[in-house]
Amino acid sequence: MSFSPDVTETLARARADLRMGVPVVLGDILVLAAETLTEERLADVMTLQGDAVLAITARRAQTLKARAYDGDLARVILPKDATLKWVQSIADPADDLRAPMKGPLGAMRGGDATLHNTALNLVKSARLLPAAVVIDLIDSVAFTRTHGLTAIDGAAATAHLQIRSPLHSVVNARLPMEVSEAGRLHIFRPEDGGEEHYAIEIGRPDRSAPVLCRLHSACFTGDLMGSLKCDCGPQLRAALAQMGSEGHGILLYLNQEGRGIGLANKMRAYSLQDQGFDTVEANHRLGFEDDERDFRLGADILKTMGFSAVRLLTNNPRKVEMMEQCGVRVAERVPLSVGENRHNAAYLATKAAKSGHLL
Repeated sequence: MSFSPDVTETLARARADLRMGVPVVLGDILVLAAETLTEERLADVMTLQGDAVLAITARRAQTLKARAYDGDLARVILPKDATLKWVQSIADPADDLRAPMKGPLGAMRGGDATLHNTALNLVKSARLLPAAVVIDLIDSVAFTRTHGLTAIDGAAATAHLQIRSPLHSVVNARLPMEVSEAGRLHIFRPEDGGEEHYAIEIGRPDRSAPVLCRLHSACFTGDLMGSLKCDCGPQLRAALAQMGSEGHGILLYLNQEGRGIGLANKMRAYSLQDQGFDTVEANHRLGFEDDERDFRLGADILKTMGFSAVRLLTNNPRKVEMMEQCGVRVAERVPLSVGENRHNAAYLATKAAKSGHLL
């Protein structure tokens, strides 16, 4: 029978649980997302046998001067009198400048931290702050059964979170637009229950020739609200206008808001920028890398649609490299330098200096 969820479906269920504050069992550890943790559940964790830790990324640990003995992460030992406010102050940098001294923080060393790393990847994939309360369970099977929690095989989850979910075409339909009445919108859905991605096809591009293409990451603030803090909105409109003018093109609209950290975390980064940190520094203080996006999704969509070569509208060499590595030839990089203003001048300078954008 095939009614039981497989690892992909179980991980989707686990993401939903973590977003609602419900713990999950990963192998033989209990995992709770720090962002959605409650006082009651924290108190219950502290009654369990074993040493509870707060797993944070090495980026966040560096800010807090905590030892990341495990390479990509640090296992900060939870004091016996740890409060919810303390846990969330370690996870969230919002008050770092007001209260910079959060330590000294003791970090666990030794032992296998593979599942802790998997727990962080799972929390990140749920678009939450990358921090998780973790404690070993004596009998994970009995604990799961007693509390009705979602249980995930540790080894399967670790392997599964390292690969990108296959995308499948769902539907496409004609979409007349201001830039071109010959528009068509294609919807692609990942198997893992994640966010859908879109391809806007202008005209009838020749599949045997390099197509004018833009990989555009979703930006609610810039694309929809006209934010002046970035250049995303002007880039989106300029790309579509050029495709309309040439009579053909493909705009890939990838739902990877905020360089892949989600809108809520992007707003946290904006708040940190208001405190004086640049884009990259803000991401690091939150516990994320400079850029968490996966542009291979764009290559997957292009190949599914029958394209093997592009004229890529971008200022980002990383997109060019990723396309080439994924088997999509970049015949030409087409610059797209629009949208600079006094509000985003520093942001654009950081993109050039720290992310290598050709501006």
